[in-house]
Amino acid sequence: QVLLVESGGGSVQAGGSLSLSCAASGRTFSTYSMGWFRQAPGKDREFVAGINWSGANTYYADSVKGRFTISRDNAKNMVYLQMSSLSPEDTAVYYCAADLMTYGSTLRLSRKDEKYFGSWGQGTQVTVSS
Repeated sequence: QVLLVESGGGSVQAGGSLSLSCAASGRTFSTYSMGWFRQAPGKDREFVAGINWSGANTYYADSVKGRFTISRDNAKNMVYLQMSSLSPEDTAVYYCAADLMTYGSTLRLSRKDEKYFGSWGQGTQVTVSS
């Protein structure tokens, strides 16, 4: 099991940028694919971005493609989400999550489905004002 703690949320005006970080515990962090999800008020949690265990493959929701970038630093047990050109529609609680399996396949990650993720952080609020 991987313990996850997100940070970096806050308030920003439309068009602005924010960077989220997720610190993971455990020596096996580098064996897990990681994802960012978000949940807006009154809506289901949705996939935002994912990165495989090596960092070689990334996936994005269509709504954030070209604006958000996911990355990881396995030496530091960190995963990041750089967000730019933010809009009020990006307002949500953002969660970091780790795959249920070690060395998960990219096919698995490409499905962008939270059912494949088993460890979750507590979430960090992102609020974008118009």
